[in-house]
Amino acid sequence: MNSDSDLQIAGDIFEVIHLLQPPREHPATVAEFAGLARSIAADRGRWAHLVEYDATTRWYHRLQKGPGYEVWLLSWLPGQGSGRHDHGPSSGVLTVLDGELTENSAKGSHRLAPGAQRVFAPGYVHEVTNDTLTPAVSLHVYFPGLTEMPMHSARCASPARRPAMP
Repeated sequence: MNSDSDLQIAGDIFEVIHLLQPPREHPATVAEFAGLARSIAADRGRWAHLVEYDATTRWYHRLQKGPGYEVWLLSWLPGQGSGRHDHGPSSGVLTVLDGELTENSAKGSHRLAPGAQRVFAPGYVHEVTNDTLTPAVSLHVYFPGLTEMPMHSARCASPARRPAMP
């Protein structure tokens, strides 16, 4: 018993039916999308064998698709970056699987180590880069699925539209 609380559970907690919601087949909340990303990250056997590296551009592979969301696996060689962009009407969760990435936004620069997650809303402008000397791998969950990735110049606030690319 926790001496800091007066709360005590009497009887069998598993008899309280409303607490026993069946698990959802697909995520529906930001917390569930972040949890999906963490569970995929923990299962290296699910994604590690798929990773490829491309010297000319970031490599990407759609790992999973569900109702209203997509999960993408990306690899980043040293020096590769996304350019300043947003994700149109999509929200997202970025999770670093291997290596380190740097995210730059109007709110500053964030170094993202393995396991780090960033959750972002529609219209959030950022740039992700691999500023290290080793490759990196990341997982991106977009909800709704990614349909556009407007690019932004450093000097201009209005985006240049481009088809979706994680």
